Amino acid sequence: METLDLTEDQLKIDALGEAKSTSPLELSTVYGDNIVNFVDDTETVLLYHDKKEILESINAKKPVLAFEKAGPREKIFFDPDKTCAGIVTCGGLCPGINNVIRTLVLQLFHRYRVTTVYGFQYGYQGFIAQYGHKPLQLTPQQVKDIHEKGGSILASSRGPQNTKEIVDCLERMNISILFTIGGDGTLQGAQSIYEEITRRGLMIAVVGIPKTIDNDICYVEKTFGLESAFSIATEAIRSAHVEAIGAPNGIGLVKLMGRMSGFIAANAALALNEVNFVLIPEVPFDLEGVQGLFTVLKERLERRGHAVIIVAEGAGQQYVMDGAGRKDDSGNPLLGDIGIFLKTEIKKYFKNKTDLYVNLKYIDPSYLVRSVPANAHDAIFCMQLAQNAVHAAMAGKTGLMVGRWNGQFTHAPIRLAASGRKILSPEDPLWLSVLEATGQPIRMVNE
Repeated sequence: METLDLTEDQLKIDALGEAKSTSPLELSTVYGDNIVNFVDDTETVLLYHDKKEILESINAKKPVLAFEKAGPREKIFFDPDKTCAGIVTCGGLCPGINNVIRTLVLQLFHRYRVTTVYGFQYGYQGFIAQYGHKPLQLTPQQVKDIHEKGGSILASSRGPQNTKEIVDCLERMNISILFTIGGDGTLQGAQSIYEEITRRGLMIAVVGIPKTIDNDICYVEKTFGLESAFSIATEAIRSAHVEAIGAPNGIGLVKLMGRMSGFIAANAALALNEVNFVLIPEVPFDLEGVQGLFTVLKERLERRGHAVIIVAEGAGQQYVMDGAGRKDDSGNPLLGDIGIFLKTEIKKYFKNKTDLYVNLKYIDPSYLVRSVPANAHDAIFCMQLAQNAVHAAMAGKTGLMVGRWNGQFTHAPIRLAASGRKILSPEDPLWLSVLEATGQPIRMVNE
């Protein structure tokens, strides 16, 4: 479990120095006056929310662990007139990136009166002179309608770049604040940038905004884009279901994104409750044998005459990995294509080992899922993440990621968030909901 064995020091948020300037936001410090309040640095969001766990910590005289609460501070560190901000987006595309960029720019301009904002193009390559990607100067006019479009107006790239050259660029351009929008690899890069800035003693804040439709970043409840992704995925599932019931022994097979975690697959299955089997990286499955997928799929077809299967791209990799240990530009293992493999092997099994002739239709909507604009719920979430990122940065906080935990926005150290990947535990209530909705066996592994 990702919340075990932490200390207070691991949750502490660094700051560039004492915030002495009065915030331009006209908020309150008095509760009950019907004006929104500033957030004090003493306000927190509990890491654990179970009463038993909290009482056990108190009785054992251990600290009750909590995140620093996000939000606007009464005092800020940076002088808006002298502040220059930078924004970079890295990794794969995801619904909502443009929403985040837009809100960062609008929040800086209109709320904090920071008028110099640069967008670095093509990920961390944008800081490296040899690539020739010139920074864009971003204004409210330039970003006014980008939230209606998918992708990122700054574009993106994968793979590490020379950290010293990145910080050289920040120093040369007098960047005061760097906002990094991305997933696991981006956060690791942001941590390296933060460490190099610290070594040089520079007054540059680094604030991360977690982005991945896989929802696999630790210490955040969810990442933006997840809901938009599985909403679009339901269209593919609907088509698969129509195809499955439209032919004798019809099988609709849909491959969804999810390298290391099955959150998209699980949520999509629940959003359109027409799925019979969900295969995710966290839950192993056998193909053959009494409890294997092929046997239970055959039983389903004999009983109901059709079936719909969702498989996450990282599921069942033991069947398709080439064993060469190859990796992509971000350092992730190159996955074998489990979707095409299952399509072929299911057909082969029913042809060679049963009397059933199956009609299998295979759908892979991966790039449709990640390139659409954010839906309404994600759009709100993106806006709130960006607003809180600006609040944190202007207060001089650094080396942190803005997220949400127990329903509230929080600050978490980047080093903590980049220390591992969140997975969908087979003991999670979400997975129980999937099992109950699909009716698939709890285990599809032979003894």
